Amino acid sequence: MESLRALELYSGIGGMHQALRESCIPAQVVAAVDVNTVANEVYKYNFPHTQLLAKTIEVLMEFPKTESEHSPQYAINAEKKTEPNICFDSSTQCSGKEAILFKLETAGEIDRKRQQDSDLSVRMLKDFLEDNIDKHSFFLPPKSLLRYALLLDIVKPTSRRSMCFTKGYGRYIEGTGSVLQMTEDVQIENIYKSLTSLSPEEKIMRLSMLQLRFFTPKEIANLLGFPPEFGMWDTCGPQLSCINGLRTH
Repeated sequence: MESLRALELYSGIGGMHQALRESCIPAQVVAAVDVNTVANEVYKYNFPHTQLLAKTIEVLMEFPKTESEHSPQYAINAEKKTEPNICFDSSTQCSGKEAILFKLETAGEIDRKRQQDSDLSVRMLKDFLEDNIDKHSFFLPPKSLLRYALLLDIVKPTSRRSMCFTKGYGRYIEGTGSVLQMTEDVQIENIYKSLTSLSPEEKIMRLSMLQLRFFTPKEIANLLGFPPEFGMWDTCGPQLSCINGLRTH
């Protein structure tokens, strides 16, 4: 079979390159392209012989302009926001609505997560965690706990699921990935009970009992299937600055 020549666009830290290497398909990545400087440092460390271009693909290719690109176009896409059809208890007052039991999760969502955690064919998260890390560097700050307490997707080391991790993980909270509860003996339901009625100081004290922390870049790489020898995670630091490059394309 003739060797393939591949151009790796939006290369990140080299997920596609690594997958191609492990596939045993005869191929050569002739160049990689990405603008993320931290991700590029990790890429160069693991693939030092591949040409790496810190450019956008627009400067590499010339695309013919369409008619709309020759003149200014203005578009407004406004959607009317409506209140979600939910309420915070399971009484008869919730008739016609889906009751929220605790956090911003419905009974159906909680049941789905429990089913995922009971799937014995999936490994537990603890198999992907690092042993010797400074956990305090990855704890959620009090300000984030106060603001996003009801939006956090919380998992434990014994969980068998997590949210998808996005490039905003570590910098943003909502919808960017799960956080890890280090105190497994503490029940989340008890922590969130009547949480909204507490003062900010009392909320922080109660939420701190969960010891919530971010996953480390290495742990996320483990979940994504990168091999143990794939390195240079010290570049990321506790601010998780290389999560932007943790993508598989």
